[in-house]
Amino acid sequence: MIEIESKEEKTPAKILVIGVGGAGNNAVNRMIDENVEGVELIAVNTDKQALALNKATTKVQIGEKLTKGLGAGAKPEVGAQAVEENREEIVDMIKEANMVFVTCGMGGGTGTGAAPKIAEMAKNLGILTVGVVTKPFKFEGKPRMNNALTGIEQLRQNVDTLIVIPNDKLLQICSKNTSIPEALKKADEVLQQGVQGVTDLINKPGLINLDFADIQTVMRDKGIAHIGIGKASGENKAVEAIKQAMDSPLLETTVSGATDIIINFSGDVGIMDTSEAVSYASEIAGDDVNIIFGTVDAEAGTDELSITIIATGIDAPKPAMAGMVMPRKTSVQNGPTYANQALATGSGQPTPVQPVSAAAKPSFLDGRNTSAVQAPKPAATQPQPVERKAPAKPKAEGGIVIPTFLKRK
Repeated sequence: MIEIESKEEKTPAKILVIGVGGAGNNAVNRMIDENVEGVELIAVNTDKQALALNKATTKVQIGEKLTKGLGAGAKPEVGAQAVEENREEIVDMIKEANMVFVTCGMGGGTGTGAAPKIAEMAKNLGILTVGVVTKPFKFEGKPRMNNALTGIEQLRQNVDTLIVIPNDKLLQICSKNTSIPEALKKADEVLQQGVQGVTDLINKPGLINLDFADIQTVMRDKGIAHIGIGKASGENKAVEAIKQAMDSPLLETTVSGATDIIINFSGDVGIMDTSEAVSYASEIAGDDVNIIFGTVDAEAGTDELSITIIATGIDAPKPAMAGMVMPRKTSVQNGPTYANQALATGSGQPTPVQPVSAAAKPSFLDGRNTSAVQAPKPAATQPQPVERKAPAKPKAEGGIVIPTFLKRK
């Protein structure tokens, strides 16, 4: 028998994190401070001064001709036009990536306008694209929230998976004495946990290794996602850690109803720990959920178990978007209509916005209070929402429904 020895090493997946605008740039800085490994961090901004202070090795100033390096002025339409000046540069920068995280704070100018277009560039290249964004505080006002919801919907149409962090959730976990930077850092931790969880599973050694194809199975074209991390020690550490990960206090989503779940175990994990945690996740999500899990080696001598969970395919209740009629997925080339919109031209002068017909204009674009958006009145030409049917449950074998993760053996 002839044996063929392969000397090729496993090529790690190329993962990019692109922080767009002020909040996105801050998230990149914090990931650098936390020494997140296995990713390339990129800062994109219209504000030349802010970009100069960023710690990222790769920086892209967009819209220099349009904005003169002075920012987008909280106008998403300016951010959307600015990124078009640098489309070729950005496409060339991301074209070799396997996975791209696009992160920003929604509601302002650069992030809200440019992030959906950068995501579109990545997805059109066939790159696995994930959005991680924040919604503004309610006290920031209706126009900013309207812009944020418009930007979120545009981004949702151009990513495989989207994680939305409402800033108002920070008010529930922070004390009266918590500073603004400390509070916003907690929101950035959600991005950091998700990125590190994915990169660890792909690139770090462990008893049960996953590859990039597994990640794609769970995250490709899966819509809204839930992400969380839990840490525990002691006799019941597995269940305690998975509960923490599933009950992320900064998200509006839950694991219930998810179609796919990735679970990453790191630390002191045994077979019973794995069984208990995966079984608990399956019980909460439902029998039809597809669970993929892996383990990552950790330092010896510690009893602590860390679990990161990413659940996708979630139809979660989103109070700010309740009743919204979803438009068909379209390109963001022409861009949405934002609150108080005035499109800027190359000369920096605004041009009139073409009105959108009532029949074609979804409710989240009409400038009303989107904290409780109502569906538009029925009309002959009103687009109808597509009914999403739940997948059929597998038949029981001998009266017992076999969890998916056990069938894979």
